[in-house]
Amino acid sequence: MAVNTSPENPLPVGDVSRLIGGWIDRLGAVWVEGQITQLSRRPGAGVVFLTLRDPSYDISVSVTCYRQVFDAVADVVSEGARVVVHAKPEWYAPRGQLSLRAAEIKPVGVGELLARLEQLKKSLAAEGLFAADRKKPLPFLPQLVGLVCGRASAAERDVLENARHRWPAVRFEVRNVAVQGVHAVPQVVQAVKELDELPEVDVIVVARGGGSVEDLLPFSDETLVRAVAACRTPVVSAIGHEPDNPLLDHVADLRASTPTDAAKKVVPDVGEEYERVRWLRDRARRTVGAFVDREERGLAQTLARPVIEDPHRMIDERADHVGGLVDRGRRTLGHLLDRAGSELTHTHARVVALSPAATLRRGYAVLQRADGHVVRAPDDVTADEELRARVADGEFTVRVESEPTHRVDA
Repeated sequence: MAVNTSPENPLPVGDVSRLIGGWIDRLGAVWVEGQITQLSRRPGAGVVFLTLRDPSYDISVSVTCYRQVFDAVADVVSEGARVVVHAKPEWYAPRGQLSLRAAEIKPVGVGELLARLEQLKKSLAAEGLFAADRKKPLPFLPQLVGLVCGRASAAERDVLENARHRWPAVRFEVRNVAVQGVHAVPQVVQAVKELDELPEVDVIVVARGGGSVEDLLPFSDETLVRAVAACRTPVVSAIGHEPDNPLLDHVADLRASTPTDAAKKVVPDVGEEYERVRWLRDRARRTVGAFVDREERGLAQTLARPVIEDPHRMIDERADHVGGLVDRGRRTLGHLLDRAGSELTHTHARVVALSPAATLRRGYAVLQRADGHVVRAPDDVTADEELRARVADGEFTVRVESEPTHRVDA
């Protein structure tokens, strides 16, 4: 829509900016292709800012999108990637600035391929095919190694030569297959299954040299990934070089960065093992020697103890102690007997002095009635009563001739 203006009747800049915004709003959403030159993902922010550049015309435009829109392709899109963006043009009138509000982002070419692989990777990971707890350990020294590789390839030569250099006695069961193209997946799957069915094969190595993303696609095929996951024999993935990372690396029991690295991880080095055995033997010898020396010192210290050096010394010391106690007991008992004898003599003397027999010896007599009662007073007897008189040397019978009379004190 044309706007009538003249030098005498110009439009203000704000009106021009507003008109441009109206024209752009009527454009609607469009698909735009370009290269990402700047990318800003601020932590915690809900919006992602990026710059889309057209290398042919050296023109750039700012693009904004919600974080969830960019997160859908964040694993395969970075600065420098070519993308197709479904966005609505927006005009910021205060600054006169054009930008795009993206509702969908799709990678182009290899980026699109990587996006599909990333989706497959997430799906297989959700099934648990990449879980660490399902991976099987490799045997320490495999007797027979299965090798799946290209015919007369550098990968085959690297694995065989390095493995035999490390352990000359190792044996290989080689399956030569196509490692790229339409026949690669079925041939690799068939070779892996054949080697897995051989009971004498201890480990399987799938090896290939480096290549482009398209060349390594067979080793990210879902059929091959599931076939490796179903193997009972441990599988080692040695695909490409260090940066290459096909899906086979995730499902294999062990990932090797290169075919040469696979040879190093599958078989031990005979020289290193010999040195390890020698070191362990020396360590065992030192340990046993230290143990024997320690026990000898302990035995010498034990033999140097007085109780072992002179076993009778303690008995002699105890005998002297017991002898001293016996002598002390005898002396104590003698003192006690002497004191008891002296006390007995004094007691006997007192008893003799207080004994009625002593009184009788001085001329006294004890009169007893027939019933045994002692006569203590004249009234205790009657005339003609017979009494028994006890004297010091015996006793005799007396008769009362008259009535007893009371003693009159002068």
